[in-house]
Amino acid sequence: MTMAFLSEADVERALLEQFASLGYTLAHGDDIGPEGKHTERKSYHDVILQQRFTDAVTKLNPTLPESARQEAINQVLQQELPSLLEENRRLHRLMTEGISVTCDDTDGSLTGRLITLLDFHNPENNDWLVVNQFTVIKGQKERRPDVVVFVNGLPLAVIELKAPGSAGAHLRGAYNQLQTYKDDIPALFRTNALLVTSDGISARAGSLSANLERFMPWRTTDGQTVAAKGTAELSTLIEGLFEHQRLLTLLRDFTVFGETGAGLVKILAGYHQFHAVLHAVTSTRRACSLMSGTAEHPAVYGLPDTSSQKPGDRRAGVIWHTQGSGKSLLMAFYAGMLVRDPFMNSPTLVVLTDRNDLDDQLFGTFSMCHDLIRQAPEHANSRDDLQRLLRRNAGGVIFTTLQKFGEATGILTDRSNVVVIADEAHRSQYGFRARMNTGSGEISYGFAKYMRDALPNATFIGFTGTPIESSDVNTPAVFGNYIDVYDISRAVEDGVTVPIYYESRLARIELDESEKPTIDAEVDEIIDDAAPADQDRLKKKWSRVEALVGSDKRIALIAKDIVDHFEGRLTALDGKGMIVCMSRAICVKLYDEIIRLRPDWDSDDDKTGTIKIVMTGSATDPQAWQRHIRNKAQREQLRLRCRDPKDPLKLVIVRDMWLTGFDAPCMHTMYVDKPMQRHGLMQAIARVNRVFRDKPAGLIVDYIGIAQNLKSALQQYSKNDQENTGIDEKQAIAVMMEKYEIVRDMYHGFDYASALGGTPQQRLTMMAGAIEWILNLQQQLAATEETKEGKKNAHRRYPDAVLALSKAFALASSSDEACEIREEVGFFQAIRAALVKSSTGSGATRQERELAIQQIVSRAVVSTEIVDILAAAGINSPDISILSDEFLAEVQQMEKKNLAMEALRKLINDSIRSRSKANVVQTKAFSKRLEDAVARYHANAITTTEVLNELIELAKDIRAARQRGEESGLSDEEIAFYDALAENESAVQAMGDDKLKLIAHELLMDLRNNVTVDWASRDSARARMRALVKRILRKYGYPPDLQDAAVQTVLQQAEALLSEWAASHKGRSDMVN
Repeated sequence: MTMAFLSEADVERALLEQFASLGYTLAHGDDIGPEGKHTERKSYHDVILQQRFTDAVTKLNPTLPESARQEAINQVLQQELPSLLEENRRLHRLMTEGISVTCDDTDGSLTGRLITLLDFHNPENNDWLVVNQFTVIKGQKERRPDVVVFVNGLPLAVIELKAPGSAGAHLRGAYNQLQTYKDDIPALFRTNALLVTSDGISARAGSLSANLERFMPWRTTDGQTVAAKGTAELSTLIEGLFEHQRLLTLLRDFTVFGETGAGLVKILAGYHQFHAVLHAVTSTRRACSLMSGTAEHPAVYGLPDTSSQKPGDRRAGVIWHTQGSGKSLLMAFYAGMLVRDPFMNSPTLVVLTDRNDLDDQLFGTFSMCHDLIRQAPEHANSRDDLQRLLRRNAGGVIFTTLQKFGEATGILTDRSNVVVIADEAHRSQYGFRARMNTGSGEISYGFAKYMRDALPNATFIGFTGTPIESSDVNTPAVFGNYIDVYDISRAVEDGVTVPIYYESRLARIELDESEKPTIDAEVDEIIDDAAPADQDRLKKKWSRVEALVGSDKRIALIAKDIVDHFEGRLTALDGKGMIVCMSRAICVKLYDEIIRLRPDWDSDDDKTGTIKIVMTGSATDPQAWQRHIRNKAQREQLRLRCRDPKDPLKLVIVRDMWLTGFDAPCMHTMYVDKPMQRHGLMQAIARVNRVFRDKPAGLIVDYIGIAQNLKSALQQYSKNDQENTGIDEKQAIAVMMEKYEIVRDMYHGFDYASALGGTPQQRLTMMAGAIEWILNLQQQLAATEETKEGKKNAHRRYPDAVLALSKAFALASSSDEACEIREEVGFFQAIRAALVKSSTGSGATRQERELAIQQIVSRAVVSTEIVDILAAAGINSPDISILSDEFLAEVQQMEKKNLAMEALRKLINDSIRSRSKANVVQTKAFSKRLEDAVARYHANAITTTEVLNELIELAKDIRAARQRGEESGLSDEEIAFYDALAENESAVQAMGDDKLKLIAHELLMDLRNNVTVDWASRDSARARMRALVKRILRKYGYPPDLQDAAVQTVLQQAEALLSEWAASHKGRSDMVN
């Protein structure tokens, strides 16, 4: 059997075998359930295995009195907070830090002691268990997660599996199922550490609060070898995350809770952060002479690594993790682990930035992670303040800017357990080089010298989102070589960031040569740290360029182009944009020109408006600028608005602010009208590389000519990185046209173009023909395939091709080529949406349908005209409960057989679903017949006419089933219980029809009379119901070997009817009262 035909059970078995090899005990949920052979649960509501938990607490805390241990156990068993995530944070703190209890000391006095729940230092002292098919019941909800991982009786992980290759079996489906479990059986997730989804090949892990795009792969087990993309991911993820020590380390050192604009979130480290921190701590110990030897992998990039550095050199190294991959959190995880490290002896951490906005952003991240770093970070506002904060013997996380190490003498501290953590460690200010002021003759040095003088025994580590340039000798001299590398390509592969496309709009701005700004090396040079003697000359050069860039004519042209371009982008992909200008004056001029074109975008109120400028200033600035100058709190309000995808603020104009340290995932377009190069350019364009919903890529739109600078900046990156950044928009257009031709060719021989500009009725008629055409095409394609998988793929070919076209169209939506095919793309998407809407179990999702609808940008085929199959077939929503002979005959005679089949399939499916509560067994049987008929049709085992006839017979049988009660003298409810008892044919043969009817009647009466409103939520009530059913079955001699299955089915049917019964029962009670 090939992987494509593996069942979900096969995937589960393979998973359990791997857990066994990792040292886990295995158990089946039924075996340890309340009625199991080795029961460990009193009821299906219990999710903590209490005896295991109690035994573990006793084992780990043997010297403490039982009363103290019981007090700690009760704190875990009892829910204290209504919010699941808040409760999870409370229990996470208890699991990682222990539980403080008060108990009697030997002298009779009360003393505080700490109860340990997990042994983080000796994993073998914990109890490791994996349970498959773990049933949990809460109220009327009964759920059965595939695999639950327990440590010391606490459920730490839930794994949901799907079969690879099955229609409808996909990671999104597994994710959605986990969300359903969280809603229906939240108790299972109170102590949860992580969630895993997999189809046996692809696998993703995420936190309790993570949305779908934040479920990430885990591509390494040891941090050295990264599994190639496309290889089976599940086994790597399981070993990489669930090896005993790694799981405990992830729980304690790489999990953080934080408040965001959207409320409380839980964040887990990615594999790149996890292993980078482990390597960094090892290298820090080496640099502090606390140990020697380290193991990193930058050598695979052809880069020098710290393994060549000597112990005690005070240079821990540099971590290069690309922009957008979570560098701020990486630094916080590193700080947290260093603080806990006994080798470091309560170190003092000095977090260093060279810009106040970076400082604020990073300080916010560390503040959010105060539980992780075990203290609140502090700000040093001056060099004296820094000296005061460093006047301590241990501990402390101190934030300061590079400039605080100004030209002053003296040692701030000579302690050796001080670690300086530098953000963006490539900055030119980190030099040792001496400079002479030609005016005064004074000599000054780079900040690196002053840092070393002030902290002579400190160890330095650098973090950067861009690589160290080959000509940069300062960064390695201060910090050392690479510890770990996570480049653009791997971040894109992992779905941590999206690729960046580049589009030049220079040709759109029609100016004479004399009016065009010329950006040369000298203009670029002023961006860097030029020598003082050159400053005046370069500033004059910059001013001349700025005058041309900010000319009225040019600004007017650019404003018009940005408005047209951005509105075109928004029709295909909702999101936000940023405009980067050369000066504050140009920011204001461009804003005014855009507002002239779109007056309704303007607002003086910071809470409203579509466009804003983000800049600082003072009272001495021109009056026209004053409305745009905001204080820190006002800028923070704009930041929150910009991050909120639902907020109407769509465009921000900046000069320098928000080009570093600003993160708005919904931002997808950056308009660049400012000379930038090297690190600054790479940091700026990373504002649009964040992952967000269906965003396929970020786009950089160039008005100033940064193409060569972008190419030069990428020279320090790998070849793969160069291919993933600054991708020419021509490539996106070429891909779009290629995808367009693939879809268009599927309509070869069908004329849809003539009706695109017609009346709504003409378009609807054409759409019905188009649906029939595509259904027939899919059937023909399937006929040429020999394998089940091939036939299934043939039926996915059109939807998949249109989805690929939609994504390509979103990338190039503002191009002339996209405008020309816009109406056709809208039509293709409308047909896809109609097919998706009619299908069942196709794996298509609400989000996928919304994407299709959202991207219908044509006004000729608007979203309201995405008709369903019934409307296309000319069926005006008949009463689906009737399915009369006349109606079925009408369907059979329809000219468009494929469309008729899809329409009848949808009607029957709706009819079956409408009966799902009334008769559980019938629903299951009819659903199977429908699925089997459609599957045989898709496999070309039967023709369109034959499957249509089968569906007509099925519809007649459904109608007949509804009439059975009248003919047999049984009510609909009695029929439902009769079917539950007669599901096994041997029971019918053994008992006879009349006796089964008698049992069905008695079951109905007894169950209905004994039902209580809360019977499904109370285990005692359910047990009483179960006993009642067994007693009736035994009374009438129902075969003993079939009783368990019958009891289960009868109770399922009773639960389906519960709401009606409970309402009826309450009504009778009210009447009595």
